[in-house]
Amino acid sequence: MGDPVKADVRRPSSVLFACDHNAVRSPMAEGIMKHYFGDTVYVDSVGIRSGELEPFAVAAMAEANIDISSHTPKRFDELHDTSFDVIVSLSPGAQHTAVELTRTMACDLMYWQTLDATAVRGSREVRLDAYRQARDLLAAKILDVFGPDDGLGPLTITGIP
Repeated sequence: MGDPVKADVRRPSSVLFACDHNAVRSPMAEGIMKHYFGDTVYVDSVGIRSGELEPFAVAAMAEANIDISSHTPKRFDELHDTSFDVIVSLSPGAQHTAVELTRTMACDLMYWQTLDATAVRGSREVRLDAYRQARDLLAAKILDVFGPDDGLGPLTITGIP
């Protein structure tokens, strides 16, 4: 038998991912969660502020055959529904906002310190590698925390040497 606390959050019916601008980490996490769990879990993402969807995030996700190009960044105050089983914060600011939001609601709150790929400077390939790293770390964490015991593996990435 697994850890009973972990078992309670392994298969939530709804998950909200939150970060600073809803432009990189949270839409990537949303796309990965939908990739693995499809329609079995309601997934959304949000930011403290809305930004512009980052093209490097779209490219890194496309390499894993996950299309997030139609994602529209939104803020916490633009959520239509705030009834989530789990809220996962991916940045310190989002964690603070999520704590405030959950003061009057019953849900699990998690903080996953996640690489901010937008802070990496260098060539296009160096920057894209940072987004790939963020994508892969998010995928591993999602499977570790929410993954069923049915052998789901890492994202299948095509076209990468």
